[in-house]
Amino acid sequence: MKWPRLLLSFGGLVLLGIAAGAGGVLIPSQINDYRVDKVTIGLLFFSFSAGYLLSGLANGALVARLGVRGQLTAGTATYVASALAIGVRPPFVLLVALSVVSGAGSGVIDAGFNAFVTSMPDHTSLLNYMHAFFGVGALIGPLLASKMLVAGFLWQDVYLVLAAIATPLLIGCATLLPRRVPPPLDAEPGAPLAQAVRRRAVWYAAIFLCLYVGAEVSVGNWGYSFLTQLRGQGALLAGSVVSVYWLGLTLGRFLINTVASRAGVGVAAMMYTCLAGMAVAVLVAWWGPGPALAILGFGLLGFFLGPVFPTTVAVMPRLTPARLVPSAVGFLVGMSVVGGAVFPYVAGALAQGLGLGSLMPYLLLLAALQVGGWWVIARRLRAAAQSGGSGDAGIALSPAESPAGFPGAAAGPG
Repeated sequence: MKWPRLLLSFGGLVLLGIAAGAGGVLIPSQINDYRVDKVTIGLLFFSFSAGYLLSGLANGALVARLGVRGQLTAGTATYVASALAIGVRPPFVLLVALSVVSGAGSGVIDAGFNAFVTSMPDHTSLLNYMHAFFGVGALIGPLLASKMLVAGFLWQDVYLVLAAIATPLLIGCATLLPRRVPPPLDAEPGAPLAQAVRRRAVWYAAIFLCLYVGAEVSVGNWGYSFLTQLRGQGALLAGSVVSVYWLGLTLGRFLINTVASRAGVGVAAMMYTCLAGMAVAVLVAWWGPGPALAILGFGLLGFFLGPVFPTTVAVMPRLTPARLVPSAVGFLVGMSVVGGAVFPYVAGALAQGLGLGSLMPYLLLLAALQVGGWWVIARRLRAAAQSGGSGDAGIALSPAESPAGFPGAAAGPG
């Protein structure tokens, strides 16, 4: 059953990718339909991320109570129901509320499949491949949404298509996944989420992924508007350029980790190279005249961003004990989507006040912050390797450094 279950995991990330890729294309239509500005439409980012965060925090508890099959079946059913409800074009206030539900379902799918694949052998490669299929979906999403809009369909019709795509995934989760995954050898009673969020390494990784997802989603959500409103490109061409961005993300996840492994390049060096490549790609997309360099810049941007998320998730078993990995991964996924709300919202606010030309320098700032974040994580990986363990030594927070008092972080539940 390994390969059918892996293919199901890949399908779950394809669904999330289609939804993410289509979302940015739909923003101008939603702004016009509801007659709101770029700042107001950002409420959808926050509501979606709130549901995502809550489901991510509950990942460990949901797996313990419902099992892998029950957890992912419930999450997928929640997503299908929310997509159908959005597909009838609810009032804006209800749309914001439904975005919370949609985020919760998406978060269960994301955290559930990440934790499930992390429990498998050779999970670093498998996670990169799985997240590459997110890129496959995100490549399809902008083309699907832009072609539907050009063909005369309404923006909400895209959500009905998403519900139809998610239905086979729902059936697969209910029939193919194991009811339970055997507990790790070091499992012991306790509240794993509370233990996970008492570890500095988990917080460092969560903050780093906040920055990463903020950059990834800012490009996905505002790249289409940047190309159409600032660069004057047509709807189909702009949608194609955004799809090239997601294509680059897909290829990066398929290729970079594989090439780095064969060349003997370590994880830390690979990640620094990717972050430097992100900065160069932003400069190409920003200063390059004409659509050709825009396509190149967006494609390279996605390519170098590709391995960042799955590689960060993959190193968690080196930074935290096995019994805490599902809760730690759920926390990372949930917290990362906070960045996927806050930073695109800030990008929209900057675009509202300064113009869409502010997008590219904003992305350069996020790239610089990610370099600093990865430097901290790389130090923890070296310390864990020297201690010969899973990161227990020197990483746990002392009682005086609990999450409520951790600089720059919000208190976590438990």
